Amino acid sequence: MENLDATDIQILKRLQADSNINIKELAAELFLTTTPVYERIKRLEREGYIMKYVALLDKKKLKLGMTVFCNVRLKEHARNVGANFVKDIVALPEIIECYNIAGDYDFMLKILVEDVASYQDFVMNKLSTIENIGNTQTIFVMGEIKNSTALHF
Repeated sequence: MENLDATDIQILKRLQADSNINIKELAAELFLTTTPVYERIKRLEREGYIMKYVALLDKKKLKLGMTVFCNVRLKEHARNVGANFVKDIVALPEIIECYNIAGDYDFMLKILVEDVASYQDFVMNKLSTIENIGNTQTIFVMGEIKNSTALHF
């Protein structure tokens, strides 16, 4: 963050709110001309502050309205066994996030499916085929209170 000034931070915050804003609008909001704003954005991309631009989709409209967290404990913790587990998890599109965690479980998976039946099918036909899973704990999300992609700094 030592390379960021107040204008850079404003740009990052504004792009988080709407990455589709055009340079002309952003420059007007910042009371700058378009060229320095464009150059700042390109520098922020080059330096890795901006990793990529995405569209946020409506899960319910896409029939993925059920969010499930699944904690996974592995049977073994050898390096190659863990690497194989990660490779298998990354290949499953229903899993949108995977975290290596500390505590009673080794991994926490965030899974999007249509409904309970879809989750059951996912577990029976995909998750259970992955080797080295010792045990799992499923948590069904009853309601979403806060969901944000914005980083606060």
